[in-house]
Amino acid sequence: MNDGKESVHEKSVYRVKGFTCANCAGTFEKNVKNLSGVVDAQVNFGASKITVYGETSIQDLEKAGAFESLKVTSDKENYDKDDDQKEPFIKKYFNVILSTLLLAVGITSQVMNGEGNTVSILALAASMIVGGYSLFKVGFMNLLRLQFDMKTLMTVAVIGAAIIGEWTEGAIVVILFAISEALERFSMDKARQSIRSLMDIAPKEAWIRRDGQEMMIRVDDIRVGDIMIVKPGQKIAMDGMVIKGYSSVNQAAITGESVPVEKGLEDEVFAGTLNEEGILEVEVTKHVDDTTIAKIIHLVEEAQGERAPSQAFVDKFAKYYTPAIMVLAALVAVVPPLLFQASWEMWIYQGLAVLVVGCPCALVISTPVAIVTAIGNAAKHGVLVKGGVYLEETGALKAIAFDKTGTLTKGEPVVTDYKVYDKQIEERDLFAIITALEDLSQHPLASAVLKKAEQEQITYKEVSVDDFTSITGKGIQGNVNGTTYYVGSPALFTDTMHLDLSPQMKEEITTLQEQGKTVMGIGTENKVIAILAVADQVRESSKSVIQKLHELGIKKTIMLTGDNQSTAAAIGSHVGVTDVRSELLPQDKLDVIKQLRAEYGHVAMVGDGVNDAPALAASTVGIAMGGAGTDTALETADVALMGDDLRKLPFTMRLSRKALAIIKQNISFSLGIKALALLLVVPGWLTLWIAILADLGATLLVTLNGMRLRRVKEQE
Repeated sequence: MNDGKESVHEKSVYRVKGFTCANCAGTFEKNVKNLSGVVDAQVNFGASKITVYGETSIQDLEKAGAFESLKVTSDKENYDKDDDQKEPFIKKYFNVILSTLLLAVGITSQVMNGEGNTVSILALAASMIVGGYSLFKVGFMNLLRLQFDMKTLMTVAVIGAAIIGEWTEGAIVVILFAISEALERFSMDKARQSIRSLMDIAPKEAWIRRDGQEMMIRVDDIRVGDIMIVKPGQKIAMDGMVIKGYSSVNQAAITGESVPVEKGLEDEVFAGTLNEEGILEVEVTKHVDDTTIAKIIHLVEEAQGERAPSQAFVDKFAKYYTPAIMVLAALVAVVPPLLFQASWEMWIYQGLAVLVVGCPCALVISTPVAIVTAIGNAAKHGVLVKGGVYLEETGALKAIAFDKTGTLTKGEPVVTDYKVYDKQIEERDLFAIITALEDLSQHPLASAVLKKAEQEQITYKEVSVDDFTSITGKGIQGNVNGTTYYVGSPALFTDTMHLDLSPQMKEEITTLQEQGKTVMGIGTENKVIAILAVADQVRESSKSVIQKLHELGIKKTIMLTGDNQSTAAAIGSHVGVTDVRSELLPQDKLDVIKQLRAEYGHVAMVGDGVNDAPALAASTVGIAMGGAGTDTALETADVALMGDDLRKLPFTMRLSRKALAIIKQNISFSLGIKALALLLVVPGWLTLWIAILADLGATLLVTLNGMRLRRVKEQE
């Protein structure tokens, strides 16, 4: 779409109800583009939406969709997920039911009074008109415009059947086609259900305190800065920050992770998540349209409208396929009688059967039903795939690169080892001194020491530190109770202070460093008293995830990090990646991704979506960790793992590969069954009812096959 149009002209998004097929959605898009005041329009069949650039009204849009009796509403209106169920079955399918009854009367009259009697012909003609009214309305319009789609084919075939006296088969074709359309609509509705369930996750109202008063108000009227009160068992209505209370919150709706997360003061909470235990007071930080769940819904709907390469192929193929079928049908009807003196009636009938069997319903729906179902299932499990193209690309990956910090590791340094060599000082007392010194430090590893003291309940606030100094690049020093203590790298003691370390201490420091840990010494001017090791913890799931990816056929897994070589090698060896690249700058990571793309073609980069933006952009598929609450991750990545959970990656790959396989199966089957049915033309065995049953059967099978993607689970 033209970017200039998007920026200059007003953009409006509308929901559309009543699409029966992808072709009809395409016709609607063309009609809207021709409306006065409309510059451009884009239909998203997967999400049942249309984006209009320019000015128009809902009434004009509904006129453009009158051929399908489409109902248009503003995207801002609340979507009623039960809307379809409110219409009684008999009313919804009254034309098909009445048409079937009239067909039964016609066939009964034929059996009792013989073929060709007036009652039979009238009943069958009425059956065709009642059941095929909407079909003929669009079909005739398309014929006048020389637009050839499946409804044009069916209209010509049914009218032709009536002309040559095949009233029964004409009526059967109309009814079966109506059933086929209903099935197509039902399958797309089922595929879209994941979005409807997402829309229903967040409450429509919340209990708010504003200006000292508490009231229940609609989420659309909630302002940033309002205080939201959430009781146990209630869903959180808006994104915000906890200002009072403590509770556990189930975030499965956003992250796909069912284990509740503890929430306390200044922790972030998301709309649509469930407060399980305590009362929370939450300051609202985002407007309803900007909440994480609103962004997920928007991005998933956009993703379902993105055309995958296989879908683009099908659409292009169908464009030439339908006119080709009409030409073939005309040749089948005309050539045998003209050249071989065959029966006109028989071969016109065969030509009509070719029109019916050529109807591309199954082919057109084969890809979108699989794409929409797969993307919806991924969203339900906390994985945001931003388009059919990325779904297909993920299934074709050969190599995956991982950022280390925050991806394979937790990104939070912890104290792993602590050993005191001077038995005259008590371990807890020394650790209190170390913590008091680190509390005054700005070093990134200081947080690990403070966290350890908190876990061990070591009090350090009473420890008085005088003359605190930071020794640039080496460590820190300070005076406690008349003694100057030093905390820093082993080099601080050996190179700067020229102290001798015992062989045992040297050996233990070397061992810890080889394990990828950062070692700090603690001592005085005369000796080293203790050593302490800090490391970024590897995620418990990293090793099993890498193993599963190798089992899925990923040829190369590579860890990229700015850390030193020994730390990188230790972590890489522990998690089981095939290659490790260390001491890298962002530009170096980008170069590695380019090399991998040249070697393997399809490469993913897994990172946090912020620091790794260039590498994420350069990869075939950029995968961001922890998308919940991170706007950058949602915007820059092609795939976002909403939870901070790498275990979603093998699931995403399995889902993508299954989707790829099902799309290929559907396309092959759709074309195969057509080819098989067309071969029946040669001996003259193809009948109208066999033709429509072949099409209906193909539509049913590709739909059910695509729906299997709803059953793909995380643990298989």
